[in-house]
Amino acid sequence: MFGFKCTVCGDMLVREEKIYRCCNNHCFDIAKQGYVNLLQSQQSKRKRHGDDKLMIRSRTVFLDKGYYEPLRNTLCQKLNNYICENQKIIDAGCGDCYYTAEIEKTLERKNAVIMGIDISKDAMIAASKRSKTLMLAVASVFSLPVCDGCCDAVLNIFSPFAPEEYRRVLKSGGLLFRVIPLENHLIELKEKIYDTPYKNPSENTELEGFNLVDKAEIKYRINLNNNEDIENLFRMTPYYYKTSAKDQQKLKGLNEINITCEFAVIIYEKQ
Repeated sequence: MFGFKCTVCGDMLVREEKIYRCCNNHCFDIAKQGYVNLLQSQQSKRKRHGDDKLMIRSRTVFLDKGYYEPLRNTLCQKLNNYICENQKIIDAGCGDCYYTAEIEKTLERKNAVIMGIDISKDAMIAASKRSKTLMLAVASVFSLPVCDGCCDAVLNIFSPFAPEEYRRVLKSGGLLFRVIPLENHLIELKEKIYDTPYKNPSENTELEGFNLVDKAEIKYRINLNNNEDIENLFRMTPYYYKTSAKDQQKLKGLNEINITCEFAVIIYEKQ
């Protein structure tokens, strides 16, 4: 069965008007935006989970200007080629669902059912504005709130990588779509910020329990001609929170830069 499971007892959750409830009467409120928070109360009270409002807002504004549209188009094309009728898909670490919502539109005629999972509540609020029909939940990608072998495909787009969990939730022969940055991705931005900029390390495409079935590389350059776009790009990356306040200031007043975008879309099949 494809649906959320209770993160307390593991039984399936049934949606009612304003809550999800399991047979053991554990209840989870549905937010007014339509998502459900499946983090247990003690987890929710701890430090901030996932991307914060600034990162989410920066990402949404930047992506909505189309800078990563070539990547999104490639993803949609690949999923349309590989996904069959009535299949079930999980976007593990979906963020604001920039990619997920477009994939949903692409697969509409195939009646695909798509679930978006992210540990950030702010991401879910933003995601709910992109689609009213995606199944959205606040939860960890390392403990997806679904049953074993329930889905046909998992998406992992610039999000924490949890291959053991993907193996658990995928059916035999299910597909994993992974997006990673290649070595020169955003190198010009790093050169403006760091005294010793580094390239992204090459990743081993071998993955235990999976067979590599397809790989596509997308490489192009974009021109950012205003400081807002430059700052938003920086703030939507993990670099922002790992960079000193002094180095963050280096982008102030920078109004134009040409940026290299390099991505790989890697598709695996569960053995």
